[in-house]
Amino acid sequence: LEGLSDLTVTPMTDANGEAQLEKWRVDSEGLALREGQAIVSFEQSPRIEIYPYPGFAKARPQGQMALPFPVEELRSNGGIETIAIAPKNGPLRGAAVVVSERSVDKADNLFAGILEGPMKGAFTVVRADPYSVTDGAFLPDGDLLLLERRFNFASGLGMRIRRIAAGDIRPGAVVDGDVMLEADMSYQIDNMEALDVISRPDGEIRVILVSDDNHSILERNLMLEFRLIK
Repeated sequence: LEGLSDLTVTPMTDANGEAQLEKWRVDSEGLALREGQAIVSFEQSPRIEIYPYPGFAKARPQGQMALPFPVEELRSNGGIETIAIAPKNGPLRGAAVVVSERSVDKADNLFAGILEGPMKGAFTVVRADPYSVTDGAFLPDGDLLLLERRFNFASGLGMRIRRIAAGDIRPGAVVDGDVMLEADMSYQIDNMEALDVISRPDGEIRVILVSDDNHSILERNLMLEFRLIK
């Protein structure tokens, strides 16, 4: 990383402007930025809160977005992980979209939702055991990339990226997609939890992946950058 300086760390505040210090209240797992807003997803106390952007560092949330599926069905440590902003010129018209990590409906599909706009409503994502969805981001063409992670003591860590077609994402749909990339511990991966998409001035698309070391000496913080080949 380059060009970072004078950084500070501040606690997130609640609606009263007070610092949220309890882990269960401030278990923020997803962040999506758009003009004037920083939208944050929280897992253990499930909610979507909107902060001003810029100016979020010392600000209280300006409001919340309602989830279009039963909040009580979300698992305490498998709830909302992914929040992403769809392109403005696509069918979702710039709406925020969420996908749960491991919370499923009766058909064993992951809860997901379009939080606003003309397509507002719930949909589900086919769950591919043993993978859990940890993050996602939209491509410029409206397709959604989902980052998924797996872990067990026998095979170790693994990750993959699944591409969901833009036209498939709509209320009531059950969506799935092609796997673009898959890797295990024979590659330079770790506990991959974050994904973003960057469009360069020349039109080239880069996909950024970041891992979380969980303050463990057995894990690493990594940032991986890939060039998307269409």
